[in-house]
Amino acid sequence: MINKKTKKTVKKPVKKAVKKSVKKAVKKSVKKAVKKSVKKTVKKTVKKAVKKTVKKIVKKSVKKVSKKKVNLSPRKRDLQKIKQGLLSQRYVLLKEAEVALNILPSEINFPDMGDQATAETDRNFMLRLRDRERMLLKKIEEAIEKINNNTYGICDGCGSQIGTKRLEARPVTDLCIECKTRQEEEERITEG
Repeated sequence: MINKKTKKTVKKPVKKAVKKSVKKAVKKSVKKAVKKSVKKTVKKTVKKAVKKTVKKIVKKSVKKVSKKKVNLSPRKRDLQKIKQGLLSQRYVLLKEAEVALNILPSEINFPDMGDQATAETDRNFMLRLRDRERMLLKKIEEAIEKINNNTYGICDGCGSQIGTKRLEARPVTDLCIECKTRQEEEERITEG
């Protein structure tokens, strides 16, 4: 059996070892906590500073934009929306044309004449579609040019202003609804 003295002599080193390990653990955890809190504080401070700077920049740019918007008439705002639509439509058409060029083979040779004819028909159809898109791109470019020159929305036939609703429906139009109707009637008469 262990006597009391032995217990005390065993307990003291154990207690000291436990105390030391606890102190070390506490110091490590305190250091980690301090590092984390410092990092968090720095991050929060940086985030706050960035947010304040961004807010200032946004406020300045909003003021500039809002000043510009005040000067624009409703028709000018509509024309700017139409211009953005034309630019996005041009971008989409150019991307589709790029994809089509990669897909379209230069020469198609099939052993079967039926397959060859089908492939040629498909190829011709694709080329016709691309040609129509090319003409539309040309009209879009002309419309954007007219917007930049402040001549967009004026009828080429009679010189009057084209309605905003017509421009929104057909942004590449050159004629007002009356002149276009007259032109289509003339085409029907000549076709016979």
